[in-house]
Amino acid sequence: MDRVVFLVDMNAFFISCEMSRNSEIVGKPAAVAGNPRTRTGIILAANYEARKFGVKTTMVIHQALKLCPEMLLVPPDHRFYEKKSIEVMEILKRFSPVIEQNSIDEAWLDMTGTETLFGSPMDAAHQIMDAINDELGLWCSIGISENKLLAKIASEIKKPMGITELWLKDVQTKLWPLKVTDLYGIGRQTGMKLNNIGIETIGELANYNSQSLIKYLGRQGLELQRMANGIDTSQVTPHVSGEMKSIGRSNTLAEDITEIEEVRTTFIEMCEEVGYEARKNNKKARTIQITIKYSDFKTITRQTSIEPTYLTKDIYETGFSLLKKNWNSLMPVRLIGISISGFENEGLSGQMSLFDEADLCDNSSRKEEKLEKAIDSIRSKLGANSISRAIQIKKPGNK
Repeated sequence: MDRVVFLVDMNAFFISCEMSRNSEIVGKPAAVAGNPRTRTGIILAANYEARKFGVKTTMVIHQALKLCPEMLLVPPDHRFYEKKSIEVMEILKRFSPVIEQNSIDEAWLDMTGTETLFGSPMDAAHQIMDAINDELGLWCSIGISENKLLAKIASEIKKPMGITELWLKDVQTKLWPLKVTDLYGIGRQTGMKLNNIGIETIGELANYNSQSLIKYLGRQGLELQRMANGIDTSQVTPHVSGEMKSIGRSNTLAEDITEIEEVRTTFIEMCEEVGYEARKNNKKARTIQITIKYSDFKTITRQTSIEPTYLTKDIYETGFSLLKKNWNSLMPVRLIGISISGFENEGLSGQMSLFDEADLCDNSSRKEEKLEKAIDSIRSKLGANSISRAIQIKKPGNK
């Protein structure tokens, strides 16, 4: 039986979620942005009306407003987006029991053998698209292939509301003519490196001398060449319910950064989200890990052990300390990440003693826990930007 894999990719997900509950921004240029009130931060998602003006994800807000002065800015509400994501995944479960969620707004489905239920792959894709649109008011694009890589690439070809088939037999005619930067995993820096040796299209990468490519890019070159030929043997692997092994966030920066202070605000915002999710799921972590991806796509991870915690303050202080120890100002940074793992089993605490010195030392942690849970409650009711820590507020004179 021929394998069939879908990649369902939600279009402009964050701002589409906002439009689904606020008709006033429908049909107008709008974007979810870092901090609309102070006009600082970056564009997290722009709708297609804003994109017509050249507004792009990760663009700095003031730059985006120069392109589209009338653009409406909406503060991010990640808890709402998580809720809508869960609703999308529930719809996808009707069509396949084998789903691998790749991010908050996309998932692979193994649709092999479902033809008797939903018809041809194209028919099934239309049913999925219609269900998401009719029930949630959200748009998606769908890529169809026999492997995850080609399904992912196909999902990017027609947006919004596009359905594209890209089978192995189509690689030479449909994939090879595309720009080399259209290949999943190739960013601007790697694209420039490939352009410098005369590789402009995916087809030129697929047919380039392998040994020369390895000398130029190392083992990464061989992997990219395999991808350019549409080769991918990875399986659609569902995440087990309740399996939570780690909680993490990462952020691709608007531009390559060399100064660590420029990422501090972004870093604590990620720690806020990680801490909130940990407290929501009652997961105290023993391990904190940071990720740094450089502009040449080399990636390092560093981790350290701590006393079990789900406090944002602990996650931020430990994580940023790790970041500082491993920061190299000579190497431009493209992405940073923070994650926690090694969760302890939550249960009843042992009997307290009035003479337990550890309890006295832990008093500040208990106060911090009460404070952070109070912040969680306020944000749940009034939105993510309703309250900020002092460290997140820019000082006068800072850009």
